[in-house]
Amino acid sequence: MTDRRGFLAASGAALCGLAIGEGVSTDPRRKPGDPGLAPGARNPRRPPPGRLKQSACRWPYRHLPLPDFCRAAAAMGLAAIDLLGSDEWGVVREHGLVCSMGYPAIRGDFIATGFNDRANHPLLLGELERAIPEAVRHGVPNVIAMFGNRRGRSDAEAIDTCVAGLNRIKALAEQHGVTICLELLNSKVDHADYQGDRTAFGVAVVRAVASPRVKLLYDIYHMQIMEGDVIRTIRDNKEWIAHFHTGGVPGRHELNDTQELNWRGIAAAIADAGFTGYLAHEFTPTHDPLVSLREAVAVCTA
Repeated sequence: MTDRRGFLAASGAALCGLAIGEGVSTDPRRKPGDPGLAPGARNPRRPPPGRLKQSACRWPYRHLPLPDFCRAAAAMGLAAIDLLGSDEWGVVREHGLVCSMGYPAIRGDFIATGFNDRANHPLLLGELERAIPEAVRHGVPNVIAMFGNRRGRSDAEAIDTCVAGLNRIKALAEQHGVTICLELLNSKVDHADYQGDRTAFGVAVVRAVASPRVKLLYDIYHMQIMEGDVIRTIRDNKEWIAHFHTGGVPGRHELNDTQELNWRGIAAAIADAGFTGYLAHEFTPTHDPLVSLREAVAVCTA
């Protein structure tokens, strides 16, 4: 299991029947979107390095028990853990961290089943309607959503369909202060037929929805494969982007000199743009996982 799609499929089977709603009690004084801490929790996290709040996706480190991973992440200055199901949101808060991006549901077809198909809207809207209030209770600022596989649809049709569906959920997201982040993925290497494979497509959707709580998850690895020109694209579209993922190209491995991107320059450009969200590392380590992650944090300290 070397990618997120495999992780979702396996996790979906393991978590079948798990209900949203179990977890840590909350502080009623906390404002929407403020992660806070679980009652009685200590915050061992070092001050975040540099100008960016950095996070790490859970799935590449799934061999580590989550509490151990949280402690290691906090020790290296990470602010959050990314891509967690609702059953894990409380665990990270207990360790003084935030779940920076939550799944509204764990399904094996999560990526392919998106807002570009009206038949999917009842399922997706129901998942988000349950997850968004729960995200507030656990201090989760963002929940992930997908555009879905193309399956013969034109971009124009898909944009209209996505906008129609997202318009039905944006008010709830705005009310609770939780951002729905639609992810851009490559269709060339990893996710054949995925429709949201270009920045322009994603921007067309979120611009039309026109909500501060419906934005893009700009995955730098995926967009480098599809279109390159990463820094200029980020600068030109910063108002539509709420979250970033990293990953070396090619291979989605470490952010080092074995791949083609200048991560120091990219991190500096994101920070210079005034970005206040999370930059989450999502790569498959090829050597000691925590050493690789610590090195990535250092590279992206801008």
